[in-house]
Amino acid sequence: MDASTGSEPKFKTKTSAGAEPALMELFLDSLRDIYWAENHLVKTLPKMIKSATSPKLASTIEQHLEQTVEHVSRLVVIFDLLGVDAIAKKCDAMEGLSKEGEGIIESTDEGTATRDVGIILASQKVEHYEIATYGGLVQLASTLNLTDVAEILAKTLEEEKLADQLLTEVAENDVNYKASEEA
Repeated sequence: MDASTGSEPKFKTKTSAGAEPALMELFLDSLRDIYWAENHLVKTLPKMIKSATSPKLASTIEQHLEQTVEHVSRLVVIFDLLGVDAIAKKCDAMEGLSKEGEGIIESTDEGTATRDVGIILASQKVEHYEIATYGGLVQLASTLNLTDVAEILAKTLEEEKLADQLLTEVAENDVNYKASEEA
């Protein structure tokens, strides 16, 4: 049985002159992964906004879409600080989470609070992935003595945590109760 995940790359300690240390290589790979993920969200969040029934939910996602555009810009700044090209690496996790969100929209009735609950669940899965990724990147940047980069990543991390909290508030104060009343 093949145990490989099919994902690239395999990180090794390089010995050639001028090569990046393995930890820096892993850090850059992870930055490219979240760069793809954030760009992907810029394209997919409008569908979530359009599918939401609750004005509060739509507004919360709209606000996060604006932040996501800023997150993409910050990642470009980080790539510039590191002196490398801003190249995206497909994020299989975000692609899967996005497909799951689309499936929820397709399998729930339009205009229902139940759909909104599903959108919140899917959105929070995305937020938790981003929180985990940015949390790890902050730690790696600190370990690599990339203080400026760590500060930029920490700002994004805090915004992702706030987005998750706002989604919870919409669920608890608005849509969950409405969905429980639906037939």
